Amino acid sequence: MMRGKALVPMIAAGLCILAALPSVASDVHIGPVTAYVETNIRPWMNDSRIVEELRRQNRLNAYLSPTDIERLDATWRQERAGTAQPLIETVAKSPLSIFLKEKQAASNGAITEIMIMDAKGLSIAQSEVSSDYWQGDEPKWQKTYRAGSASLFVDRAERDESTQMLQSQASMTITDPDTGTALGAITIGINLGAL
Repeated sequence: MMRGKALVPMIAAGLCILAALPSVASDVHIGPVTAYVETNIRPWMNDSRIVEELRRQNRLNAYLSPTDIERLDATWRQERAGTAQPLIETVAKSPLSIFLKEKQAASNGAITEIMIMDAKGLSIAQSEVSSDYWQGDEPKWQKTYRAGSASLFVDRAERDESTQMLQSQASMTITDPDTGTALGAITIGINLGAL
């Protein structure tokens, strides 16, 4: 497997093709993103901070109904527009979110965001505050946790409106190392220009 600097020419060539021929080469980013995730993310997926927090949140949120989840998501969205943000702060200031922020900072610009979702699709930790709290209606959760798959789902490449950065999201199921059962999912935003 190619690593580190050996990947740079391959990634640069792929990104040039992607930029020049987006309709033909729309999946050229999948290989480099997969390689980055396998080398830099998967090694810490079973960190006890992640596993224990997912176990805890799954116990706490097990009773939530779809109506409860809709209310929480609406509260999150309202808080994003306001100054009082108790729900957002609970997630953003948690020890696991701080851990994710450290992982993002250590990536030298390759990671744009990290989000961990529980068994209900609720964001329990984030390195950057997301626009919504519930991810259960999105492919990042549906194609990982809900599918019961340990495979990696790499979403399409998109250019961020504000930063003009070309990026993609990679998502995968987080499993309990003791039982092998799915606990939740993780999504990592990848800056394709930094790979």
